[in-house]
Amino acid sequence: MPLLEEIWESRILTNGGPFHERLEAALCDHLDIAHVSLVANCTLGLILALNVFGDGGEVITTPYSYVATAQSLLWNGMTPAFVDIEPDTFNLDPDRIEAAITPRTTAILPVHCYGVPCDVQAIRTIADRHRLPVIYDAAQAFGVRCGSDSVLRHGDASTVSFHATKVFNTFEGGIIVCRDADTKARVDRARNFGMAGACGVVSAGLNAKLSEFNAALGLLQLKHVGAGIVRRGEIDGLYRQRLEGCRGLRCPAPPPGVTTNHSYFPILCDPGRAPDRDAIHKRLARHDIHSRRYFHPLISQLPMYRNLPSAGRENLPVAHRIADTVLCLPIYPDLTDAMVHRIADLVVSA
Repeated sequence: MPLLEEIWESRILTNGGPFHERLEAALCDHLDIAHVSLVANCTLGLILALNVFGDGGEVITTPYSYVATAQSLLWNGMTPAFVDIEPDTFNLDPDRIEAAITPRTTAILPVHCYGVPCDVQAIRTIADRHRLPVIYDAAQAFGVRCGSDSVLRHGDASTVSFHATKVFNTFEGGIIVCRDADTKARVDRARNFGMAGACGVVSAGLNAKLSEFNAALGLLQLKHVGAGIVRRGEIDGLYRQRLEGCRGLRCPAPPPGVTTNHSYFPILCDPGRAPDRDAIHKRLARHDIHSRRYFHPLISQLPMYRNLPSAGRENLPVAHRIADTVLCLPIYPDLTDAMVHRIADLVVSA
């Protein structure tokens, strides 16, 4: 294991060692962005980014995401203000964002759901009009582009997950994409207890640094991520071919002009379809195939959020409809064509 030997010989295991610096530079080049800060995981990245840009109060966000999106707000003493989503992209509906802004609103926290970009231009226009920062939860959006532009260039900051389940991973890890060098300097201090230099502590912070082992793994993974995304695209196309025309099923597609990373393959089962989403989910499980009702339940239904004024079902009809009917089928580079056909057969014949 030459990389492990190199780490051992350097005598630097963490705290911004050579592999850490090499991975930050390589990611800037690969993702076509100028400033990134590696962090130990994406949740810590969200907590730090919100701390740098946020100011308490209410933050407009989506109920249709992994719970880390909203939990990062609680850790900053902020209150989620849930807004409904678009029926095709599953992302925050810009029209509803504008209607939800109040004097208590301090930021907007959208999610690029399944790696499909939000309407970044509409959100930027709204944010500028109300002088609000936009922090994107881009956990699933590694390498995604809108036209010729990286989706990570949008907003005041974006956070990307490098968890083991993601398209690109370092087992655990992530990045905060910063809009400029000054923001990166603030984030870098915050991820290291607020330290500036060897001894001085100049601001609040926590321990969110990525180890040299994880960074070295990332450099290895970066060599293969392109081929992995290509394979994911082939699997995506095969699923669509097999499921086309299946009664009561819909396979949402990214908007035109988007280069996605095929991180998930969601299908929607029409309400009232027999068998329904849950029956298909159970049937696949009986055959040792692990699909996910992702994201069900909604964040707004969880105990710590369900009593918020914005969490009522009547305020979030689209999000509830999607959460009640969505099923994400397996998609990963090692999935064989034969297995895709088997999964599709089980879905179609259900």
